[in-house]
Amino acid sequence: MIHFNNSYDCKVDAKGRLMLPSGLKNQLLPLLKDGFIIKRSVNGKCLELWPRIEWDVEMVKIKKLNRYVKKNNDFIRIFMAGVKEIEIDNAGRLLIPKKLLPFAAIKKEIALSSAVNYIEIWDKDRYEDEIKIDALDFEAMAEEVMGGDHIDNNADVS
Repeated sequence: MIHFNNSYDCKVDAKGRLMLPSGLKNQLLPLLKDGFIIKRSVNGKCLELWPRIEWDVEMVKIKKLNRYVKKNNDFIRIFMAGVKEIEIDNAGRLLIPKKLLPFAAIKKEIALSSAVNYIEIWDKDRYEDEIKIDALDFEAMAEEVMGGDHIDNNADVS
Protein backbone atom coordinates (compact mmCIF):
# COMPACT_ATOMS: atom_id res chain seq x y z
CA MET A 1 0.00 0.00 0.00
CA ILE A 2 1.38 3.38 -1.02
CA HIS A 3 1.18 6.56 1.04
CA PHE A 4 2.68 9.71 -0.42
CA ASN A 5 3.78 12.55 1.82
CA ASN A 6 4.68 16.18 1.20
CA SER A 7 3.83 18.89 -1.26
CA TYR A 8 6.23 20.42 -3.75
CA ASP A 9 6.42 23.56 -5.85
CA CYS A 10 7.86 22.91 -9.33
CA LYS A 11 7.97 24.21 -12.86
CA VAL A 12 6.88 22.62 -16.08
CA ASP A 13 8.64 23.56 -19.31
CA ALA A 14 7.04 24.61 -22.60
CA LYS A 15 6.89 20.98 -23.75
CA GLY A 16 5.02 19.91 -20.61
CA ARG A 17 8.02 18.21 -18.98
CA LEU A 18 8.14 18.17 -15.22
CA MET A 19 11.40 17.55 -13.35
CA LEU A 20 10.40 15.66 -10.23
CA PRO A 21 11.76 16.97 -6.93
CA SER A 22 14.32 14.61 -5.42
CA GLY A 23 12.13 13.81 -2.38
CA LEU A 24 9.24 12.72 -4.57
CA LYS A 25 11.53 10.94 -7.02
CA ASN A 26 12.91 8.88 -4.13
CA GLN A 27 9.37 7.88 -3.13
CA LEU A 28 8.60 6.89 -6.74
CA LEU A 29 11.82 4.89 -7.40
CA PRO A 30 10.37 1.52 -6.34
CA LEU A 31 7.41 2.14 -8.67
CA LEU A 32 9.30 3.12 -11.83
CA LYS A 33 9.30 -0.30 -13.47
CA ASP A 34 5.48 -0.53 -13.38
CA GLY A 35 4.85 2.95 -14.79
CA PHE A 36 2.21 5.53 -14.04
CA ILE A 37 -1.18 6.78 -15.15
CA ILE A 38 -2.02 10.45 -15.50
CA LYS A 39 -5.60 11.66 -15.78
CA ARG A 40 -7.99 14.51 -15.20
CA SER A 41 -9.18 14.75 -11.61
CA VAL A 42 -12.72 14.01 -10.55
CA ASN A 43 -12.43 16.36 -7.55
CA GLY A 44 -10.97 19.56 -8.90
CA LYS A 45 -9.30 21.24 -11.83
CA CYS A 46 -6.04 19.35 -11.47
CA LEU A 47 -4.38 16.22 -12.79
CA GLU A 48 -3.77 12.97 -10.94
CA LEU A 49 -0.58 10.92 -11.18
CA TRP A 50 -1.29 7.32 -10.18
CA PRO A 51 1.33 4.62 -9.67
CA ARG A 52 0.26 1.63 -11.79
CA ILE A 53 -0.20 -0.57 -8.71
CA GLU A 54 -2.72 1.88 -7.20
CA TRP A 55 -4.41 2.44 -10.56
CA ASP A 56 -4.96 -1.30 -10.93
CA VAL A 57 -6.75 -1.35 -7.55
CA GLU A 58 -8.98 1.49 -8.75
CA MET A 59 -9.71 -0.37 -11.99
CA VAL A 60 -10.93 -3.40 -10.02
CA LYS A 61 -13.57 -1.12 -8.45
CA ILE A 62 -14.52 0.33 -11.85
CA LYS A 63 -14.88 -3.13 -13.40
CA LYS A 64 -17.44 -4.06 -10.74
CA LEU A 65 -19.85 -1.37 -11.94
CA ASN A 66 -22.89 -2.64 -13.78
CA ARG A 67 -22.41 -1.48 -17.39
CA TYR A 68 -26.15 -1.83 -18.10
CA VAL A 69 -26.79 1.18 -15.86
CA LYS A 70 -26.46 4.36 -17.94
CA LYS A 71 -25.11 6.46 -15.05
CA ASN A 72 -22.31 3.92 -14.53
CA ASN A 73 -21.34 4.07 -18.22
CA ASP A 74 -21.44 7.86 -18.17
CA PHE A 75 -19.25 7.91 -15.07
CA ILE A 76 -16.72 5.50 -16.59
CA ARG A 77 -16.56 7.49 -19.82
CA ILE A 78 -15.87 10.76 -17.98
CA PHE A 79 -13.55 9.13 -15.42
CA MET A 80 -11.43 7.58 -18.17
CA ALA A 81 -11.38 10.66 -20.44
CA GLY A 82 -7.80 11.70 -21.09
CA VAL A 83 -6.21 8.77 -19.25
CA LYS A 84 -2.63 8.22 -20.43
CA GLU A 85 0.10 5.79 -19.45
CA ILE A 86 3.35 7.62 -18.82
CA GLU A 87 6.87 6.85 -17.68
CA ILE A 88 9.44 8.78 -15.75
CA ASP A 89 12.63 9.08 -17.79
CA ASN A 90 16.19 8.46 -16.57
CA ALA A 91 16.60 12.17 -15.79
CA GLY A 92 13.63 12.06 -13.40
CA ARG A 93 11.23 13.87 -15.72
CA LEU A 94 7.70 13.07 -16.75
CA LEU A 95 5.90 14.45 -19.76
CA ILE A 96 2.43 15.79 -19.09
CA PRO A 97 0.35 15.14 -22.22
CA LYS A 98 -0.46 18.42 -24.00
CA LYS A 99 -4.18 17.55 -24.10
CA LEU A 100 -4.31 17.49 -20.29
CA LEU A 101 -2.54 20.81 -19.63
CA PRO A 102 -5.56 23.04 -20.43
CA PHE A 103 -7.90 21.06 -18.15
CA ALA A 104 -5.77 21.98 -15.13
CA ALA A 105 -4.80 25.42 -16.53
CA ILE A 106 -1.15 24.42 -16.10
CA LYS A 107 1.26 26.94 -17.53
CA LYS A 108 4.60 27.02 -15.73
CA GLU A 109 4.39 27.16 -11.93
CA ILE A 110 2.83 24.02 -10.47
CA ALA A 111 2.18 22.41 -7.12
CA LEU A 112 2.44 18.68 -6.51
CA SER A 113 0.32 17.57 -3.59
CA SER A 114 -0.13 14.21 -1.92
CA ALA A 115 -3.60 12.70 -2.21
CA VAL A 116 -2.46 9.72 -0.10
CA ASN A 117 -2.11 7.05 -2.82
CA TYR A 118 -1.65 9.34 -5.83
CA ILE A 119 -0.23 12.79 -6.55
CA GLU A 120 -2.29 15.80 -7.58
CA ILE A 121 -0.70 18.14 -10.14
CA TRP A 122 -2.06 21.69 -9.87
CA ASP A 123 -1.44 25.07 -11.42
CA LYS A 124 0.23 26.73 -8.41
CA ASP A 125 -2.16 29.70 -8.16
CA ARG A 126 -5.21 27.47 -8.53
CA TYR A 127 -3.86 25.17 -5.80
CA GLU A 128 -3.31 28.07 -3.41
CA ASP A 129 -6.90 29.20 -4.00
CA GLU A 130 -8.19 25.64 -3.49
CA ILE A 131 -6.57 25.16 -0.08
CA LYS A 132 -7.57 28.55 1.36
CA ILE A 133 -9.90 27.93 4.26
CA ASP A 134 -10.53 29.67 7.55
CA ALA A 135 -8.94 27.84 10.50
CA LEU A 136 -12.29 27.46 12.28
CA ASP A 137 -13.93 26.13 9.10
CA PHE A 138 -11.15 23.57 8.75
CA GLU A 139 -11.51 22.61 12.41
CA ALA A 140 -15.22 21.95 11.86
CA MET A 141 -14.49 20.01 8.67
CA ALA A 142 -11.88 17.88 10.46
CA GLU A 143 -14.31 17.09 13.24
CA GLU A 144 -17.05 16.15 10.78
CA VAL A 145 -14.81 14.05 8.54
CA MET A 146 -12.45 12.46 11.05
CA GLY A 147 -14.10 12.81 14.46
CA GLY A 148 -17.14 10.60 14.07
CA ASP A 149 -17.85 7.04 15.00
CA HIS A 150 -17.54 6.03 11.34
CA ILE A 151 -13.77 5.56 11.55
CA ASP A 152 -12.72 1.92 11.45
CA ASN A 153 -10.07 1.70 14.16
CA ASN A 154 -9.45 -1.90 13.17
CA ALA A 155 -8.55 -1.01 9.58
CA ASP A 156 -5.36 -2.46 8.20
CA VAL A 157 -2.70 0.28 8.29
CA SER A 158 0.15 -1.73 6.83
